[in-house]
Amino acid sequence: MNFSLILAAAGFGLNLDLFETNVLNLAVVVFGLYKFLPNFLGGILKRRREAILVDLEDAEERIAGATKALEEAKKELSAAEQKAKQIRSDCKSRAEAIRLESEKRTVEEMARIKQGAASDLNAEAARVSSQLRLEAARLAIEKAMAALPGKLDDQTKANFVSQSIKNMGKS
Repeated sequence: MNFSLILAAAGFGLNLDLFETNVLNLAVVVFGLYKFLPNFLGGILKRRREAILVDLEDAEERIAGATKALEEAKKELSAAEQKAKQIRSDCKSRAEAIRLESEKRTVEEMARIKQGAASDLNAEAARVSSQLRLEAARLAIEKAMAALPGKLDDQTKANFVSQSIKNMGKS
């Protein structure tokens, strides 16, 4: 019995003979796969499913740990930023205090130098004034000594010498 249907135009044919097409063999193989494969594949799939669930739980734990670490890091960063801000503020105030102290010392030093210069100037003026007085006195004495011999007569000279001797004796 040949139940073949041949389509000549397309070159395609369908063979409906059960023994020739091995339909029975295929049915036995499919039944065996249906009967025994679920236990074999089911065990493999179950173990794989459990492994995947364990991996997912581990990943969730790691995510929770990473989230916690991130929050701690954010807190530490915030604290570090506050500390840096405080340090910057302290540095600015310290720099201002140093600048003001430096300006104060500079003004004091300038006042001391000015006072020293004024003292030096006054001392120099007093020295020059004293020197000028001495020079003026010396010149006056020289002039008087130059004019004195012509103005003194012998009697005046004798009186002057005797008066000087008396003064020496009293000393």
